[in-house]
Amino acid sequence: MSRKTKQPIQALKGFKDILPEDQKFWDFIYNRVYQTVLDYGFKKIDPPILEDAHIYMKGTGQHSDIVEKELYVFEDKGGGLVALRPEFTPGVVRSYIEHGMQNQPQPVKLFSFGPIFRHDNPQAGRFRQFYQFNCEIIGSDSPDMDSQLITMLSGLFKFFGLDTMIEINSIGCHECRPVYIKQLIKFLKKDSAKLCTTCQERIVKNPLRILDCKNKACAAATVQAPQIVDYLCEPCKKHFVKVLENIDDVNIIYSLNSRLVRGLDYYTRTVFEVFLNEEILTDRPEGAEKIALAGGGRLDGLAEILGGRPTPVVGVAGGVERVISAMRRLKIDVPDPGQADVFIAQLGEEAKKKCLKLFEDMRHCNIKVREAFAKNGLKAQLEVADKLGVKYTLILGQKEIMDGTIIVRDMSSGIQEIIVYENVVEEIKKRLLDSNCVKIYLDETQKKSAFDVSDSKAEIKEHKKERHHYNQDENDFSSKPVVEFNHPFENITADQDENEPKNYNTSEDVDFDLGSEEGALENPNDLDDDWTN
Repeated sequence: MSRKTKQPIQALKGFKDILPEDQKFWDFIYNRVYQTVLDYGFKKIDPPILEDAHIYMKGTGQHSDIVEKELYVFEDKGGGLVALRPEFTPGVVRSYIEHGMQNQPQPVKLFSFGPIFRHDNPQAGRFRQFYQFNCEIIGSDSPDMDSQLITMLSGLFKFFGLDTMIEINSIGCHECRPVYIKQLIKFLKKDSAKLCTTCQERIVKNPLRILDCKNKACAAATVQAPQIVDYLCEPCKKHFVKVLENIDDVNIIYSLNSRLVRGLDYYTRTVFEVFLNEEILTDRPEGAEKIALAGGGRLDGLAEILGGRPTPVVGVAGGVERVISAMRRLKIDVPDPGQADVFIAQLGEEAKKKCLKLFEDMRHCNIKVREAFAKNGLKAQLEVADKLGVKYTLILGQKEIMDGTIIVRDMSSGIQEIIVYENVVEEIKKRLLDSNCVKIYLDETQKKSAFDVSDSKAEIKEHKKERHHYNQDENDFSSKPVVEFNHPFENITADQDENEPKNYNTSEDVDFDLGSEEGALENPNDLDDDWTN
């Protein structure tokens, strides 16, 4: 018999529940990212969460922080060494090789979205399970593909309402980079005592990684370090110049960062990271690190490392939790796909029977409808309707059944009217269609997600300090006050209780909790940005 324990069951350290009230952010980001990558010709691929550990040891790099410190690796029951994926890229490239995608028209563009696992030290914004969106363009060495990914990311973050800055660098190729590394090691050994313990070990294992160490002493010791752009071979130099020209042509703001190297063995040539523009963060602590939302670059050596033939690759990964955290901090709201338009309130058994059918009729007509059939009193049901923020509440009591009518209450204006019960579905459809936020569709082929808005109307307004709200009527981000709800009991006329079917009015005052902004994700201020592609 198992022993009972007083210790409550909790999520594992570094793991977090995505609660119902937060799901709208995940849904919003997934839907918009997915629609964007489809526009750019990507196809979705879902590599397994569990892989042969050797693809990460070979691909990600034996001396990378991911493999040395963070990889969830264990022996399975068959004696094989397996690992939870710490990133998407090696698994995606492994799939490309395994399934002969090199025989398809090139390049092949692949998109993934899902959880990533790293046994990191949990702290603000750093979890052991977190989510990424990942894009890989495999089979083209054109600099146009590098700049296309950067352009796509820039537009995506603009749609999210985030003001971002691109930092970019080139780390050369297998021809010119060894020459640079030799000079870098020579420089580092002169003042190695000034480096942190980790970076002293990196001089031999992974010297490039020292350049982006967040330790202030290491940063100071490498201020005069040689810059890799001065050692680029002619092909790498031309490639980098073309990437910069392309993003200049589309007016993307970027800065050259000679210390940006990325920490993984498979990177070549272009590397970049996307940061939230610190100027719009009024609550940013002094001296705090910049917030990286995404990162990527060219991975031309990875396919060969994994046993395939030499194949150029460029990719990027974005941190979903980081994007959500930035949106929450800037008070950018998003549409809720579960937001209902209509609530049905009923009083009495006969009314409940009719409302059960009415609920199904509305649902089959693609009307977003909610109910509280487990509650009997009108007051309790109207509390639910008010918290749901519906546009209309339908009220059916004993009197309405006898008259063949139903009450329609506009929850924003408080105006209510009595209409014929048989016409209620068509009447509600008409009212919703007449509004600026169309949510009724003729058939499933015309039905779109609440997140899919016209790109032509998705211009992002300048950020201001007041609260931002996603204005679904205008398909735009704009500053507007939080919606204020009228008192839900004003002018209600319907049976208040099944035992008092003709008591039509109430003036009882009730306070309602409309929720708060508390519980937003913490600032994802990582000390190490290896987490991205």
